[in-house]
Amino acid sequence: MIEQQIKTAIRDIADFPKPGIIFKDITPILKDPQLCISIVDAFFEKLKGIRIDAVAGIESRGFLFGLTLATRLGVPFVPVRKAGKLPFTIKQKAYKLEYGSATIELHTDAFEPGQHILIHDDLLATGGTALAASELIQEMGGIVAGFSFVVGLGFLNGKERIAPVCDRVLVLAEY
Repeated sequence: MIEQQIKTAIRDIADFPKPGIIFKDITPILKDPQLCISIVDAFFEKLKGIRIDAVAGIESRGFLFGLTLATRLGVPFVPVRKAGKLPFTIKQKAYKLEYGSATIELHTDAFEPGQHILIHDDLLATGGTALAASELIQEMGGIVAGFSFVVGLGFLNGKERIAPVCDRVLVLAEY
């Protein structure tokens, strides 16, 4: 049910951000408060019984449901930011994208070593950013409790790429 609601709300944008790409635009979901609540409820139900000490949301669309999910779980929210966006002492991780490279950062005091961190983003494509976030979290002493995504592009094999880190990969709407 939630999968169909999400797929009905998402709009496809052809040739964005470059020719040949069909972008899955989640912004229409944000116009439907009840659907937003249902998405957080679905994640909450699927995560029951799993130790999660914090939710790490990947910039920027991972913040949209990541903060609400963290609040619902009663745990802190940890923003995983692009380089140059965090004002305190940071740890960085550079990684390669399908068409370029990027760097993500976390504050060094974002969580305590040994804490179980759920990594959240809006969409799982190739898994590069989620994998980089998991490596950064592990380098800082965190334990990856799982991954959660509103949408997954299964044909890009992102799940297979991140599953060796933690096989708990939740995707609410798979394409």
